[in-house]
Amino acid sequence: MQAIFITRHGGPEVLEVREAPDPVPAPGEVRVRVHFAGLNFAEVMARQGLYPDAPKPPCIVGYEGSGVVDAVGSEVTGLEAGTRVLFLTRFKAHASLVCVPAQQAIPMPDAMSFEEGAALPVNYLTAYHMLFQIARIRGGERVLIHMAAGGVGIAVLQLCRTVPGVVTFGTASGSKHRVLRENGCQHPIDYRSADYATLVRGLTDERGVDLVLDALGGRDWKKGYELLCPTGMLIAFGFANMNTGGKRRLPHVVRQLTGIPLLHPMKLMNDNRAVAGVNLGRLFGEVDLLTRHCAALVRLYELGQIKPHIFAAYPFSEAREAHEELE
Repeated sequence: MQAIFITRHGGPEVLEVREAPDPVPAPGEVRVRVHFAGLNFAEVMARQGLYPDAPKPPCIVGYEGSGVVDAVGSEVTGLEAGTRVLFLTRFKAHASLVCVPAQQAIPMPDAMSFEEGAALPVNYLTAYHMLFQIARIRGGERVLIHMAAGGVGIAVLQLCRTVPGVVTFGTASGSKHRVLRENGCQHPIDYRSADYATLVRGLTDERGVDLVLDALGGRDWKKGYELLCPTGMLIAFGFANMNTGGKRRLPHVVRQLTGIPLLHPMKLMNDNRAVAGVNLGRLFGEVDLLTRHCAALVRLYELGQIKPHIFAAYPFSEAREAHEELE
């Protein structure tokens, strides 16, 4: 098989396409011939050496993809060779063949393209889990999503439209505001030209928001916490502020780490606010939970209520360009 290897930590130049032995499915696994694999910020940070859960280089990363089952291990029922599936895997998706637990390979609706299938698992599972499992969002609530034009951000906006009366605020550069509005964001905010906290307070008559979804980290977690109204919740699900583009820069990393707010339980109690964290990569053991989430998302796709936004597709030979574009 072919696979994209991170040969060492660094910029996109450390990526290499190499030949590797074809994997063989173990009992309870299926092997998927991959048509498309998703590229997320986690993989970029793994390449930079900023993602602690990633395997040590040289390694193959990638959490999600789509393709066709071409081999089935023993003890597998309900899937057979030729089935179109989207899948989740703890790394190794950036390859032409990958073996995954059968429960993590989900048959795709006939109308779903392979591109859409590869773009759905990580982004939409993260968004769905935050909104409906952790926050248990209700009609009329106000939601602030950072990096709203990214994969998780667009998924959040689309899913918020399924709950009547939810008001969404999304931060993104001005050039992306059209995409935000198309996906249901009522209040796009250009974080480059104005302080988003000041704007959100003004738009909410100083009350703030019920939910902040923050993949930025550091000092933005503090700003987000202070934007919460009573009973509000901040969910941290990433640390994009560590990224400087290209290689890891330790002074920058240290500055970001020192900006993390210290939130004592007594403060949370007195403020009547909540803080939660979501790391999908560490939920893979919760198979039943993720399977239920996936089933709900497939239903929403079939109903036309969600649809992954595909920015671009790259062949393996252009992996470096794909990483550069995402950064």
